[in-house]
Amino acid sequence: MSQPTKGRIDKKWISFGILMLGAGTIYKLGFLKDAFYVPMQEFMGLSHTQIGTAMSIAGLISTFSFLTAIGITDKVSKKIMIPFSLISICLCGIWLSTFPSYPVFLLIYCLLAICADMLYWPTMLKTVRLLGTEDEQGRMFGIMEAGRGLMDTIIAFGALGIFSAMGSTAAGLKMAILFYSIVPGVIGIIMYFMLEPDDAPAPTPVQTQENASGAKEKNTSGIMRTLKNKNIWLVSFNIFFVYSVYCGLTYFIPFLEEAYALPAALVGVYGIINQYGLKMLGGPVGGFITDNILHSATKYLRIAFVIVGVIVAVFAMLPHKSMGIFLGMFITLTISACVYSMRAIFFAPMDEVHVPREITGSAMAMGSFIGYLPGSFMYAVYGGILDKFEGLFGYRIVYLMMAVFAAGGFVLSTYIISTIKKDKQKNK
Repeated sequence: MSQPTKGRIDKKWISFGILMLGAGTIYKLGFLKDAFYVPMQEFMGLSHTQIGTAMSIAGLISTFSFLTAIGITDKVSKKIMIPFSLISICLCGIWLSTFPSYPVFLLIYCLLAICADMLYWPTMLKTVRLLGTEDEQGRMFGIMEAGRGLMDTIIAFGALGIFSAMGSTAAGLKMAILFYSIVPGVIGIIMYFMLEPDDAPAPTPVQTQENASGAKEKNTSGIMRTLKNKNIWLVSFNIFFVYSVYCGLTYFIPFLEEAYALPAALVGVYGIINQYGLKMLGGPVGGFITDNILHSATKYLRIAFVIVGVIVAVFAMLPHKSMGIFLGMFITLTISACVYSMRAIFFAPMDEVHVPREITGSAMAMGSFIGYLPGSFMYAVYGGILDKFEGLFGYRIVYLMMAVFAAGGFVLSTYIISTIKKDKQKNK
């Protein structure tokens, strides 16, 4: 291997690593409540309603941010977009550390949502795709998800350590917020020097044919090309099915508490394993199987949909009152592990269906908008069912709904695979 080639490979993985650091830190301020809910109430004077309202408004902004990103992600170079979003997060965090009034608090949360979901996330997904070859997509997205989970854990414990070291006081909360702010700011500065500007894409055979037929299609905007691309819609709705199942994982802990009287000590252990451990495990496993065994992210998703759907459906009908608690924990963790492995690689099929690389940003933004859409309503749907149908019956309905979404994902994955086969035969 020549020295220049080795240098390019090294820079690629260094850039990927720093990008992973950004992905693991950029959402910490927007989800400050995860580690500092009570301190936010005590030292920032926020009520349950105020925190909930801020999260709901930010969630709504995030949804439309993904939609807006379809039109801008491919127009602004990643060398500008990624550092700008990270540094903007830093500035918003510094502002938040002043413990502003509630209207200003709401404004900052809206800005955090815009910076993370409109500016950073689709561009990050685009960059990951472009850094890897077609054979590396599952591996890179899998490692990204695992690394993001690891960084998320390290940064959260770092902030908690600072807060505790300063006596769990208002000053400690300010310093924890500043820590959450400075880390992405530093990463943003580093990314500016590490990332290369977007290259002008080389013309593909399809583009050459389009140019021969006339200039109209050549000048079509990225957003219109994205909306007209059937394969992008298919992959996006496959992500939708995965995320609909993922939303149901939230209710495993209250289910285990109700069905098995899960002790408080085990709740913490289960939560750590489920939230962090499985994310770090599922990503590499899903990526490895995708790239080295099946050589297809869509085939992996199809198999995983079957596994998850069957296990969830069977689990819904088991006699939980007569089962052991560790069996219940094992089954739910198995389901979670499968779903986390699916989450890790569910954007990888964008390369498999040959989405043109010059509209990668728009494709990723559209995939994020449609794919993450269940997050804006499925929790309310599942929660409403549990409130209306108390006891195990409500959980059974939720789990059977998850199985139905898994079945829908299986059908769609099968259709995508057949579409890929037809396209290959057409291009022979």
